[in-house]
Amino acid sequence: MSGPDRSGELLAIAERVVAMARPGEQVEAYVGRGVSTEVRVYEGEVEHFVSAQSQGIGIRVIRDGRTGSSSAGSLDESVIAEVLAEARDNLGYGEVDEWAGLAAPDGVAVTPQNLWNDALESATPARKIQLAKDLERRTLAIDGRVRVDDSNYMDAFGESAVATTTGIRVAGRENGCHLSVGTLADDGDETQTGFGFAVGRDPEALDIEKAAVDAVERATRLLGATKPESRRTTIVLDPYCTAQFLGIIGSTLNGESVAKGRSLFASRLGESVATPLLTLVDDPTDPRAYTATDIDGEGLAARRNVLVSDGVLKMFVQSSYSARRLGAATTGNGVRGGYGGGPGAGCLALQIVPGARSQAEIIAGIDDGILIQQVQGLHSGVNPVSGDFSTGAAGLTISKGALGAPVREFTIASTLQKMLLDIAEVGGDLEWLPMRATGVSLVIHDVTMSGA
Repeated sequence: MSGPDRSGELLAIAERVVAMARPGEQVEAYVGRGVSTEVRVYEGEVEHFVSAQSQGIGIRVIRDGRTGSSSAGSLDESVIAEVLAEARDNLGYGEVDEWAGLAAPDGVAVTPQNLWNDALESATPARKIQLAKDLERRTLAIDGRVRVDDSNYMDAFGESAVATTTGIRVAGRENGCHLSVGTLADDGDETQTGFGFAVGRDPEALDIEKAAVDAVERATRLLGATKPESRRTTIVLDPYCTAQFLGIIGSTLNGESVAKGRSLFASRLGESVATPLLTLVDDPTDPRAYTATDIDGEGLAARRNVLVSDGVLKMFVQSSYSARRLGAATTGNGVRGGYGGGPGAGCLALQIVPGARSQAEIIAGIDDGILIQQVQGLHSGVNPVSGDFSTGAAGLTISKGALGAPVREFTIASTLQKMLLDIAEVGGDLEWLPMRATGVSLVIHDVTMSGA
């Protein structure tokens, strides 16, 4: 992966495959190549170090409404020929789908982005190990009650190219890295857990101190936690919890979910679905996002899509397939898990447009509530069709504008529809996380808390 951009080599391979299309066929070739590094440190020693390389090709052939696909982890010409032949053979096993087809250029220009950092490329293995060791050391120095479960450094470098018989020809590369630390805080027979992150494209810009402080605070804050009394209350979602919540909301706002009847918002375009305080965008063109990209999984330009504006549902994100099925336009939201998988529809980089106040300022204005610091079983506790929401949680009480006693072993429950309407404030504390959504503190009124 080192040296100049060689993604053009991958595009040449993809173009050769597409040139072999037979009359009546649509053919897509997706070619990828990548390197990733994972470092885990424990008690100052390297416990795990893996540097892995991968490359391969995925080919889809569509004919008469049937789709055949195949992939292989090799770019050898003879292997590629076999993959193409197998994709054609697999046509016979596919059911006829009237919406089957490939993406085609839609005229949206690619937003130029600098997704490659030479400083990361030149970082040595020793430097990567040192970053993980520094994070562990700084975490342990903050509070004597805290142990580090693991301290990790991860990076990824990727080159990819897509070519289709419908006219798509794109290639590019990107890289990024992040640190994470898991903590255990002990007090007598009690142990609580915490975590912290630092993300970026330049390893020297990773905020190690913030990751360490977050991991310690998340664990030590919950020491002595008890089960609270059941009641209806105001909650403040910590930015990480908000990002998880956005992941759930995002899954209901993609065209595939709508087409399959799995979205509670399917028939609500143009309606107010949230407080006017909420504007929700999917913006992979923001270079600060961990999942920023210039093209989607089908080779179309990634773009800033406003899903909810001042509380009004404006659009769903669409792949080319879901767009055809719904009679809509694609939104550049094809997602795929590498060369071996076909594209689906999904959000790329969700973000709530932030407010103005910090979490501390927000809490200072709350007379009675709960700061939700951790949630458990979020995905299993939410029904995307009915909107029913129930999840385990832990956090800190809020009393007369100040954080109070820690609480755990309770559930928070409502519906997604009601929670969006009951949002009382959006924080200004935007956090970039190693996931497809960013976080802010989010105040939600009238949530049922079930405890003792």
